[in-house]
Amino acid sequence: MSESTTTRRGRGRRPAEEVRAGVLVAAARILLQDGIRAVTFDRVAAEAGSSKMTLYKWWPSPGALAAEAYFAQSRRVLEFPDTGDLRADLIAQLGSFVRWMLRDDVGRPVSELIGAAQSDPDLARAWSQSYALPRRELAITRLRAAQEQGQLRPDADLEVMVDQLWGACYHRLLVLRVGLDESIVERLVDQALYGAVPRGS
Repeated sequence: MSESTTTRRGRGRRPAEEVRAGVLVAAARILLQDGIRAVTFDRVAAEAGSSKMTLYKWWPSPGALAAEAYFAQSRRVLEFPDTGDLRADLIAQLGSFVRWMLRDDVGRPVSELIGAAQSDPDLARAWSQSYALPRRELAITRLRAAQEQGQLRPDADLEVMVDQLWGACYHRLLVLRVGLDESIVERLVDQALYGAVPRGS
């Protein structure tokens, strides 16, 4: 079985893109239903109808596969709007992120992925390259556009703003393990945009 094709009974070989998409769907389903430990090459290959050897060639570890599957599953949910209203866009995107994390089948697997990444270099690399850094760059790009339009100070630190917004959610979810709900979204956005000093100071 080659890495670019796999056998489809009675219909020849499937294109590599179709095989990969099917594997990612199967891996995401397993991850969200049963957690990261259930994501094994054996189980994913069986549920995707793919060759286990293909999975070994495409991903360095089941953890790396799980990370990419999560990214593929969450990509459309976490798109970043640009309506021209920075505050509204930040509230919309951060609200989508919080609602996604509050889903019963999402918060626990995300915690497991980040935890496992501390001891799995392949997973850590996949999480960073396939999810964390691209998501961060989307946010910085939106903030930079607002900065160029005069909606943010020229000296505003955009990377720190991203840390303030999304980092606070991860901190609550993973470190403090306190409630994370949509009521925090507007407060986080206003704190990042306006700070703690009296307005007009």
